[in-house]
Amino acid sequence: MDLLIATQNVGFSPIKLFLDADLVVKAVIIGLALSSIWAWTIIVSFTIKMSGIRRQSEKFETEFWESNDIAAFAKTHGQSTLPVAKVFAAGMTEWRRSTNGKTIDRAGTRERLSTAMDAMIAAETDRLANRLNFLATTGSVAPFVGLFGTVWGIMRSFAAIAAEQNSSLAVVAPGIAEALFATAIGLFAAIPAVIAYNRFSHRLNQYEARMGRFADGFHGTLSRELEHEV
Repeated sequence: MDLLIATQNVGFSPIKLFLDADLVVKAVIIGLALSSIWAWTIIVSFTIKMSGIRRQSEKFETEFWESNDIAAFAKTHGQSTLPVAKVFAAGMTEWRRSTNGKTIDRAGTRERLSTAMDAMIAAETDRLANRLNFLATTGSVAPFVGLFGTVWGIMRSFAAIAAEQNSSLAVVAPGIAEALFATAIGLFAAIPAVIAYNRFSHRLNQYEARMGRFADGFHGTLSRELEHEV
C-alpha cells in the first residue's frame, strides 16, 4: 500500500516527466521533439507537393501528346518549373543547338538529346529528394538518441539508490520513467520518419520512371523529325 501511494504521488504525466528530468534528458527530449516536428513538416509538405506535381504532370503530358506543333507547345510551356517540363525544355534546347548548323550529325544529335534529358531527370530527382535525407537521418538516429536518454536516466536512478541507500521502487521509479519517456519520444520521431522515407522514395522512383518514359517518347519524336531534316 505504501508503495502504491508513493508511486501515485510521483506522477507520470509526460509534462511532469519532462519537468522533473535533469538537463541532459531534457535536452534529449527537446531535440527529439523538434526533430519530430520538422519531420512531420517535411511529410506534409512533400505529400502536398508530390500530389500537385503528379496531377500537373498528367495534364502536361496529355497536352503534349495531343499537340501537333512542338515549337508552339515549347513557347507555351517552355518556362514551366514542372520537372517533366524541364526535361522537355532540356530536349528542346539540345535539339535547337544540334540542328542549327548547315549539316546535322544525326547519330550525335540522338546521343546528345538522350544525355541532356537524362541529366535533367537526374537533377530534378535529386532536387525533389533534397529534404528526404532528414527523414532518413531521423529514422536511423532518433532511436539511439532516445537510448542515450534512457541510459542517462538509468544511471541517474542508480545514483539515487546510492545517495538514498534505498533500492525501493519509489526511489528509482522517477529516473526510470524519465529514461523510458526519452525512448518513447525517440521512437515517436523515428517510426513516422522511416515509414514516410520509404513511401516517398517509392513515389520518387515512380516519378523518375515516368519522366524517363516521357523522355524516351519525346526522344523518339525528335528522332523521327531528324529523318526529315536536310
